[in-house]
Amino acid sequence: MSAEFRELLKKVGSGTHTHKDLTREQARQAATMMLTGVATPAQIGAFLIAHRIKRPTGTELAGMLDAYADLGAKLNTIPHTSYPLTILGIPYDGRSRTAPISPITALILAYHDIPVLMHGGKTMPTKYGLPLIEIWKQLGVNLTKLTIEKAQKLLNETNFSFLYLPQHFPLANKLVQYREEIGKRPPLATLELMWQPYQGDSHLMAGFVHPPTEKMIREALQLRGIEKFTLIKGLEGSPDLKLGQTTIICVNNAEKEEGYEYLKIHAEEFNLSREDVELKDYESYYQELHKLLQGQQSTLSDSVILNGGFYLWRCGFSSSLKDGIDTVRDLLNTDKLLTKLEEIKTVLNS
Repeated sequence: MSAEFRELLKKVGSGTHTHKDLTREQARQAATMMLTGVATPAQIGAFLIAHRIKRPTGTELAGMLDAYADLGAKLNTIPHTSYPLTILGIPYDGRSRTAPISPITALILAYHDIPVLMHGGKTMPTKYGLPLIEIWKQLGVNLTKLTIEKAQKLLNETNFSFLYLPQHFPLANKLVQYREEIGKRPPLATLELMWQPYQGDSHLMAGFVHPPTEKMIREALQLRGIEKFTLIKGLEGSPDLKLGQTTIICVNNAEKEEGYEYLKIHAEEFNLSREDVELKDYESYYQELHKLLQGQQSTLSDSVILNGGFYLWRCGFSSSLKDGIDTVRDLLNTDKLLTKLEEIKTVLNS
């Protein structure tokens, strides 16, 4: 048993009226002791559920991210790039109700020479949704065996890469079992949205569900000196923009006194569908993905157009959201995304 960790546990777990928030350094220590196994399983489980009940603060999340930065893998700066690396913060427990769009968004960005990094794990509690790693595998891209050197090479040569939790951050992967055992998503799930395993100039584009989470993320990023961010109230907590509802987005803006502003994106303004694509079964979803890549009309097309257009605009490639959307409309009439996918496969298998 760690007596030092027990004192931190007592702070967050003392009850509604007597608990205390951790300082940034204390949160870093707590996360480090959980990741490295200094804390016992009983202590880790107790901390995670107590921290969830108390609710984390932005300061605590910043400290825990410090531990992730200390212990997790990192990719190096890409040579000869005109854009910051886009890091997609997507819930690791996947999707269960709506079709994921982010893998196609990543291909669109990479095709336009905007480097993009995704990260995630395998099928994960408590949602057990469709994870990113399985989608890429169905596209012929097996990312589970990447060494960190090969992940760097893939990024340098194709503008796309992926960090796989069991392979590149096994310390964090060991904590996944606690999600099953406590039956809830702990605050660690918020860290996954914010993790930036890259040493160069980056742009975090992360999803969220609840407004308090967006506020905590903003506070944590500010403490860690992160200036470029886009926080999207997207489908199932992902950074996929919605067709069926107005998408609320928080973006950094140094001209505003608060340092940020909110955008509202309406799909109907661009003559796009008002219905998000349901994830009825995986096989049908994969079929629609392949149709899209081959330049054919797909049920995913409108969602891809909205998301791809927004990301091209937000990343600085397009001068306006409309221009970004027009660019993606034209792109989807070709098989250029399929060519980009084949390029990724070639480098991966070389």
